[in-house]
Amino acid sequence: QVQLQESGPGLVKPSQTLSLTCTVSGGSITTNDYYWSWIRQPPGKGLEWMARIAYSGNTYYNPSLKSRTSIFRDTSKNQITLQLMYVTPEDTAVYYCTTLGKGYWGQGTQVKW
Repeated sequence: QVQLQESGPGLVKPSQTLSLTCTVSGGSITTNDYYWSWIRQPPGKGLEWMARIAYSGNTYYNPSLKSRTSIFRDTSKNQITLQLMYVTPEDTAVYYCTTLGKGYWGQGTQVKW
């Protein structure tokens, strides 16, 4: 069974670059037809899709975040990394790694200002 585990700094400071890592076990991130997304949920708000990277390495971004966001992978470590630049208090949220359509989610990692 595929398992996802997010990791991150927990606390961020103004204008820092936030770096979050999703470590995948039980399957390869290059498995055909798997798309790995980052989604976040600010306090009291709904889910916001941020970016995804395909099994092929192709990347897709939420237009509203594209200028500040980068998603990439390390196939040797089976990890997906999201970087979010110039963080502000509005970036406070729980950040999730997920396959969406395949139904696999990590437990989420809290990022606070």
